[in-house]
Amino acid sequence: MSRGVIQPSQQKLAEKLTILNDRGIGMLTRVYNIKKACGDPKAKPSYLVDKNLESAVKFIVRKFPAVETRNNNQQLAQLQKEKSEILKNLALYYFTFVDVMEFKDHVCELLNTIDACQVFFDITVNFDLTKNYLDLVVTYTTLMTILSRIEERKAIIGLYNYAHEMTHGASDREYPRLGQMIVDYENPLKKLMEEFVPHGKSLSDALISLQMVYPRRNLSADQWRNAQLLSLISAPSTMLNPAQSDTMPCEYLSLDAMEKWIVFGFILCHAVLNSDAAALSLWKLALQSSTCLCLFRDEVFHIHKAAEDLFVNIRGYNKRINDIRECKEQALGSMHRERRKFLRSALKELATVLADQPGLLGPKALFVFMALSFARDEIIWLLRHADNIQKKSTDDFIDKHIAELIFYMEELRAHVRKYGPVMQRYYVQYLSGFDAVVLNELVQNLSVCPEDESIIMSSFVNTMTSLSVKQVEDGEVFDFRGLRLDWFRLQAYTSVSKASLGIADHKELGKMMNTIIFHTKMVDSLVEMLVETSDLSIFCFYSRAFEKMFQQCLELPSQSRHSICFPLLCTHFMSCTHELCPEERHHIGDRSLSLCNMFLDEMAKQARNLITDICTEQCTLSDQLLPKHCAKTISQAVNKKSKKATGKKGEPEREKPGVESMRKNRLLVTNLDKLHTALSELCFSINYVPNLAVWEHTFTPREYLTSHLEIRFTKSIVGMTMYNQATQEIAKPSELLTSVRAYMTVLQSIENYVTIDITRVFNNVLLQQTQHLDSHGEPTITSLYTNWYLETLLRQVSNGHIAYFPAMKAFVNLPTENELTFNAEEYSDISEMRSLSELLGPYGMKFLSESLMWHISSQVAELKKLVVENMEVLTQMRTSFDKPEHMAALFKKLTCERAVLKRMTIIGVILSFRSLAQEALRDSVWFQVAMNVYELSSAAGLPCEIDPALVVALSSQKSENISPEEEYKIACLLMVFVAVSLPTLASNVMSQYSPAIEGHCNNIHCLAKAINQIAAALFTIHKGSIEDRLKEFLALASSSLLKIGQETDKMTTRNRESVYLLLDMESPFLTMDLLESCFPYVLLRNAYHAVYKQSISANA
Repeated sequence: MSRGVIQPSQQKLAEKLTILNDRGIGMLTRVYNIKKACGDPKAKPSYLVDKNLESAVKFIVRKFPAVETRNNNQQLAQLQKEKSEILKNLALYYFTFVDVMEFKDHVCELLNTIDACQVFFDITVNFDLTKNYLDLVVTYTTLMTILSRIEERKAIIGLYNYAHEMTHGASDREYPRLGQMIVDYENPLKKLMEEFVPHGKSLSDALISLQMVYPRRNLSADQWRNAQLLSLISAPSTMLNPAQSDTMPCEYLSLDAMEKWIVFGFILCHAVLNSDAAALSLWKLALQSSTCLCLFRDEVFHIHKAAEDLFVNIRGYNKRINDIRECKEQALGSMHRERRKFLRSALKELATVLADQPGLLGPKALFVFMALSFARDEIIWLLRHADNIQKKSTDDFIDKHIAELIFYMEELRAHVRKYGPVMQRYYVQYLSGFDAVVLNELVQNLSVCPEDESIIMSSFVNTMTSLSVKQVEDGEVFDFRGLRLDWFRLQAYTSVSKASLGIADHKELGKMMNTIIFHTKMVDSLVEMLVETSDLSIFCFYSRAFEKMFQQCLELPSQSRHSICFPLLCTHFMSCTHELCPEERHHIGDRSLSLCNMFLDEMAKQARNLITDICTEQCTLSDQLLPKHCAKTISQAVNKKSKKATGKKGEPEREKPGVESMRKNRLLVTNLDKLHTALSELCFSINYVPNLAVWEHTFTPREYLTSHLEIRFTKSIVGMTMYNQATQEIAKPSELLTSVRAYMTVLQSIENYVTIDITRVFNNVLLQQTQHLDSHGEPTITSLYTNWYLETLLRQVSNGHIAYFPAMKAFVNLPTENELTFNAEEYSDISEMRSLSELLGPYGMKFLSESLMWHISSQVAELKKLVVENMEVLTQMRTSFDKPEHMAALFKKLTCERAVLKRMTIIGVILSFRSLAQEALRDSVWFQVAMNVYELSSAAGLPCEIDPALVVALSSQKSENISPEEEYKIACLLMVFVAVSLPTLASNVMSQYSPAIEGHCNNIHCLAKAINQIAAALFTIHKGSIEDRLKEFLALASSSLLKIGQETDKMTTRNRESVYLLLDMESPFLTMDLLESCFPYVLLRNAYHAVYKQSISANA
């Protein structure tokens, strides 16, 4: 074998192209990150912005790439101090540039080898070889272009080298070549044009082979429509036929990639534009398609300006410059706008048919990947141009329906992932039953087949023949990467000149193998195929445009159903990372997480706002059904019967509730209809996927909605109380309950749109509302209503503006000079208290009860102080109740007897209010279970002879300085004090008993409850006999009251009979026999007779 002969198998073209293309993308990623870091003041290396190093940096850049350290000590003195830090911190940047230089060397070497081998390129035959060759050329060109855009590259390289020289006494060994490369590639395209002169033949051949592919891919929407492109149902008879093509991999080849090949390729080998009409045609078509190309991520290349600047200095290129200018004028966005419009309907049809018949994914897989590739190209075109073009026609660069196209792409991707096994079954059978047979025949018919090529092709046939459906059913993992690499190698072997088996002469073999490669990818590389044809990770680098598209999507009701595509796009972001730049993974991962979180949060907020608006409308409708609104209707009906004039003529009749549901025309759309439509659209999006994984995090869209509904429901409930601290106004419990029920009805209907557990929302929110504060530390309806009833209603009772009417079981306003701002009866009658208990529940009512008990305990504490002040007198009175004269003398020594009665009355009022609340709780739907423990029974509203809550409240008052015996004595004397003070009530004009309300206007009828409950609680605490103490109280009270009968002063005895009635108290501890022995019932009967007679005469 001659040493001069180039052996293609030894050149390893396939392996080198694969490795260099991958490394090229890695280098691009690193150089891109350096450019972005240098462009960001926060991320830029500190040495480039350090004022102390400013003069040194300017000096280094001015002298670059020369190194002068001896005569410039003054300028470089600061550099000497920081040399070790500079070496450490700039090493990553410097050696990245060194890596770029090494990459360039390897590329140049490979390009020379390819030229020497005279490789045949045809995208339709040796697809992998041609594609990888063109990709390498574009990657190399792009890398050098982006490198030249790093303005600080000379400063970074120079700083590092100076620091290296100061440390080691010599420049870095790579510096001379690296410095020269940086200088040479100041104008990268100009340098590359010179560099590619010897490679022109290979490159132009590869590019011209696109003439069968690129024009066919770059058609107008009308041409697509006429050809019924991507339609499965246009020809029903061929629906089950496999989608075939002689150029299978070219069908879904990215248009964006082809345009980069053509534009950069023909700039580098521009001479062919003057000699080859096919080349010129491709060049013009590409220039008309776009005005800028994507170099890498968000770095773009403005085609027309760059090409014109390059060609303007070349003699005889005026015609080419005119071509560029003409194409620039024709490069309008209308063609792309129409394409997106077509693709929206085409992808929708495709996704719908495949959802119904997933089995078609087998024969029509090519259509799916074509659709994804076409749509991806148009989306990236729009993204790139909208961000980089001075817009002439904004309509072409703003697409409010872009979300719909992305959504259908995601739907197709989901079908492929879901029904992957269906596709595997189909293509495993296809490979073994058809492809293997056809390939075997082709191989057999080859006139010449060298041994190496024969072995490889035989292995292809054997691999395919051995496949079976059982492998799919058993879940076996397929891996055809070896087969595909062997085919790539075979392309390289058979594409060099003078190959024994030349692929140029056996194009059928190439086309057949390209089809087989596609079929193998359908079995083992579906995920990689999805990334290749539909990866939209570029959105990661267009955050502002991405967010703007999302906002436009939410603002347009018809598009909001597609808004889920934006969080789904965040799952693509990690696919743009590269192993050569691992440090950016966290940055991109965090960006994907923050964007996904923001999108889902905004979607949930939008849905929450719509739900809130619907709730507001429903609450308004529900409010119309409240009893207070029927008064006018009843009044009109009564007046109509009595034929009275009902007001001005022509006054519009008030609409009755329910009118809004009567439709004369189905085209009439109300605001509520619009809200429901918008909500159903948005909820479709939220409910589209149960969860989505982004960078090892799982997001659940429905949980975002649930969380927002909980927060809004909580705020709404508190807001609907309409509590105003300044004016002390608050909504009636019944009205709030009606609003809450209307709100809950709407929230329950959400389950029709989204699969969420709304009961969980109710439980979380309503249970929190039964506590004093919610989980965020905010006041709840329990605290608001407790505060209002204690500080507003019961305080006005204490002030004498409101009285408790036992007959009505409600508190009622009394006529006073200053009218109250609220009607107490409307907040305290049975229906309102039941509504309150239903809203607050047992826990909330328990809190209300505890708050009431705290007020009672503070009153008892004050009473005890009064008892201590009068202890000596009360002790004597306790044993002298049968000595009238002595009692009269002792009574005059008492102080604050009216205050004692006032405080006991307040206690009675509070206990009366509490009994109303407890009775309402008993009737409420909250209480369904019988309880036998008395504390629980009390909490549930069941009456107890001894109130446990009151016992707990009073027992907490025990003083450490007073002995238990002393405490017990104070408790006994308190009963004495109340008993001997009762006669003073007779002189009070407000003590008049009213039969209509079955009580007194000054609320002294509440004393009986106070005496019973306080006695029971105090003597339970002190382990005394409740019955004995109440007997003692009865004896003292009856003695004191009977003494009034002997008084002659009319003022003192004016309400004597009304006060007598206080002894007619129901007590679980006393009997009527005991009362009879102390105070004859005949006196009570006479008292009742007198007060009723007095009431009748007063009314008359």
